[in-house]
Amino acid sequence: MLRRTLGPTDLRQPRRLPGGGCLAVALLAAGSVFPPTPAAADFRLCNRTQSRVGIAIGYRDGEIWTTEGWWNVAANSCETLLRGDLSARFYYLYAVDYDQGGEWAGKAHMCTRDKEFTIRGAEDCLARGFERTGFIEVDTQEQKSWTVQLTEQNQSRPAQLMAPPLPPPPPGARR
Repeated sequence: MLRRTLGPTDLRQPRRLPGGGCLAVALLAAGSVFPPTPAAADFRLCNRTQSRVGIAIGYRDGEIWTTEGWWNVAANSCETLLRGDLSARFYYLYAVDYDQGGEWAGKAHMCTRDKEFTIRGAEDCLARGFERTGFIEVDTQEQKSWTVQLTEQNQSRPAQLMAPPLPPPPPGARR
């Protein structure tokens, strides 16, 4: 069973990336680096950024792909997304930075929406009235517990923040 920590309006802020932006992964899977405590076998996410982030997760539920969101995770804090022993090797994450803009996204497309959601099936997202969102694949290496560290290092940013400043015009150029 999933537990969400939602904001007062249960809405995520819209993505601020024009035209899809540059996608980059900034996840450091720490399942083997930080061994789980014996009593807790969960799928956890630790937000190691200075911003609040919104999290959506995708996973296989029997024969059907399911996506759920949104967890609002405060800066420098952790949240349990799935409780209990993990039953699959691969899980999928999408995260959006509420404070600075940008996202953590990948190439595994699944369905999301702006409000709290549980969506069964990953096909025909747009035709069913959902957004088609790129999720990052997380390989848990068949461990029963896994923690993902979300960092700012390779987070994609809005295009205007990524573009270098324009050079000054050459001397004598018309304006």
